[in-house]
This record gives sequence, structure tokens and C-alpha cells, in this order.
Amino acid sequence: MHPPVTRHRPPGGARRPFRLLIVEDEKRLALSLAKGLMAEGYAVDVVHDGREGLRRATEDGYDLIVLDIMLPGMNGYRVCGALRAAGHDVPVLMLTAKDGEYDEAEGLDTGADDYLTKPFSYVVLVARVKALLRRHGRSALPVLRVGALTVDQGAQRVERDGAEVALTAKEFAVLEQLALRAGEVVSKAEILEHVWDFAYEGDVNIIEVYVSALRRKLGAGHIVTVRGAGYRLVAGE
Repeated sequence: MHPPVTRHRPPGGARRPFRLLIVEDEKRLALSLAKGLMAEGYAVDVVHDGREGLRRATEDGYDLIVLDIMLPGMNGYRVCGALRAAGHDVPVLMLTAKDGEYDEAEGLDTGADDYLTKPFSYVVLVARVKALLRRHGRSALPVLRVGALTVDQGAQRVERDGAEVALTAKEFAVLEQLALRAGEVVSKAEILEHVWDFAYEGDVNIIEVYVSALRRKLGAGHIVTVRGAGYRLVAGE
């Protein structure tokens, strides 16, 4: 009997979501990753064992695998190597602890497509996931439109009335979270959870700095403050 797989599915919609598999034995981190990626519109399965991860990866049609190196049962190198030996070309983003005994070259030699060292920024993780999906020709992420604003998630590009607006990675990530729930109130805590580092313990009011920057660049009428609740992205004037 196989161990259970934790499944996370985004809200319903006509577009088929990308299917991601997270193989990570740190359960708190794995579930945080799954929750954040689900908020980005992905469908996510989570397993905590290397052998089970290999079985799931070979039997199910995933668009991308987030694979830790230090795993019980079978380490990430062996999982990735076995996938490639069996002819599976699914993109693999490999995770490992900082200053560990395993190195990036060895990970890439086994067939991994990219490599991320813990602790990592959630913004960087999402950017790597999107880049790998683009590189491997997976279906394009949807372009979000809110009034005069166009938010291209795949290209990480924003336009206002057809003109590109230059944003930093953090500014784009904050705007993306608001655009994914356009018209709804998004709290500072929700933005912080999906945009900042997992280990971030600073002031939640850092969000105000980025919202102010976005208002300067996009126009004040697009992001509305709902006092005591959060922010709402609207079409503007």
C-alpha cells in the first residue's frame, strides 16, 4: 500500500492548471511551498519520501518536479537519475541546504534542470518554476488583465495602456498577487506569505512600501486601500 499523497488544488476554472510534484521531507516547508504555489494557480501534490516521489513522478503526468536532495528512502540525485534513465524529461528543480555536502554540479550532472539553495526567496522559487515551464514548452501562464493593466505572469512583464512599466521582482510579485484576485481584498499577511522569504520575521508593514512604489508607477487609482483589511486591485480611471 502506497503512502498518501497530499493534494492541493487551486480554485476551479476552465484552464487546466500546471501539475507540480513537491518531493520534500521537511513537512512544514513542503506544505508552505504547496500553499504558495497553489495561490499562483498551480495544482500541487506533495510527498515526503524519495521512493514514493519517484513512483509518483513516473506514473503521473507532472509538468514540473521540485525535488529535495536529502530524502529518506532514496536521495534526490538517485530519483532524478532514475527519471532520466527511464526517459522522463519532466523539468526538475532541485533543492538543497546551504553549505551541504552536495553541490550544484553533481545535481545538474544527474539531469536536474535547475538548482536552488535553502534558504531561498519565494519570489526566486516562483521565477525559477515559471522559467523552467517556459523553457520546456509547457503551456503558457495566463496573462492577467485589469482595466488598462496587463500582467504577463510568464514573461513577468507589466503594461499600462500598452506601454511597458518597469518593476522590480518584488514589485511584480506583489502586483501579481493582487491581480490574481483582482476586485477582492488581499491582506498584507497574505501578500507577505506568498512574496517574502519563508523565514521572514520582519514588519508586515513592509508591504506599504511596495504598494506605494506600485502606485507611483501604475497610477494611484489602481490599488485601493481597504482600511484594516488590505488592498484591492481595480480597473482604475
